[in-house]
Amino acid sequence: MPNVRAALGFLAIGGIVAGFALGPFVANPANSADATQISLVPVSYRQLAGWSSDNIAQALPAFVKSCARISPQQADSAPLDPNASGAYFGTVRDWRPLCHEAATLPAGNDEAARRYFEANFTPVLVGSKGASTGLFTGYWEVEIDGSRTQGGPYQVPVYRQPKDLVAGKPYLDRAAIEDGALTGKGLEVMWLKSADDLFVLQMQGSGRIRLPDGSAVRLVYEANNNRPFVDIYKMMLDQGLIPKDQFSESTVRAWMRNNPDQAKTLRRKDPLYVFFRELKGDGPVGYQGAVLTAERSLAVDHKYIPLGAPLWLDAHDKYRPVQVQRLVVAQDTGDGIAGPLRGDFYWGSGKAAQARGSDFYADGQYWVLLPNNVARQTLASR
Repeated sequence: MPNVRAALGFLAIGGIVAGFALGPFVANPANSADATQISLVPVSYRQLAGWSSDNIAQALPAFVKSCARISPQQADSAPLDPNASGAYFGTVRDWRPLCHEAATLPAGNDEAARRYFEANFTPVLVGSKGASTGLFTGYWEVEIDGSRTQGGPYQVPVYRQPKDLVAGKPYLDRAAIEDGALTGKGLEVMWLKSADDLFVLQMQGSGRIRLPDGSAVRLVYEANNNRPFVDIYKMMLDQGLIPKDQFSESTVRAWMRNNPDQAKTLRRKDPLYVFFRELKGDGPVGYQGAVLTAERSLAVDHKYIPLGAPLWLDAHDKYRPVQVQRLVVAQDTGDGIAGPLRGDFYWGSGKAAQARGSDFYADGQYWVLLPNNVARQTLASR
């Protein structure tokens, strides 16, 4: 479910924490844009705040779904995620037997799940440039009114991927598309009530569309126009359009509704535009291809963290008494999720998830759980 989720990610991060006393393994991601270094520091499960009280079994279905993305035809020597070049995270040969064992565990049995992870995985703290605290925001599957046909209040098109869009090559920007460059090409997959509804859908990367007959369909990310992401939320704060202490998804939506001309001008400063397709069946689906699990899926920058890996997340909201200490699985990514210390926590679908996710802005750390043999190989190379 790739997206352009900035989700308040532009605000400064405080409370930088240095790595543990154990010497970290440091690796240079060869394929990363900025060649940021990451460090991996092994810890014990006793050092994971909240580990003993988490309902670990609730994360198992998410992990098993990610395991299912490992094809039986996939070579044993293939990396878990070939894009994750920040360090050695093991091969399919290392992960496949652990996946098979996870699928046999009794459902809902927290102690069995906890024993499984403690016996087979080593938690390693992820750091970068001497720090291990990063930014964690929230996302959710939005619910928006829409129609399959244009008419009445439904005048804003949602487009599918154009046939002349070439991967990696800049395509028409947002302004050109909003001005009608794709009109009449038969690309409309849905019609919405407002341009800000579409912008929110594009920010989140997928959504449930409530149709006039009471039914619902799911739209998911198909492609983007290969234009750079420009954070208009930051612009709104810099220009004082919404006070910092009142800034949230709901206040942004309200401001856009009340200031349509200004909102249009502001949106056009972000040239990135997302195209969608309708998804049949269960969803939403993350970038890895697995169906996301509410409060157990995490979006990461998978140049550094491999999709499919379990992680322990310890994040504390900077402005609200909310903390997340639980086992999650890296299953998604997004255009606004960049860097080794950056994550986006999936809260689920609907209004309750939106209320929790839209205001979640947290300092936090995460530990990737590596198969024991992989952890030994990785850390021995330091």
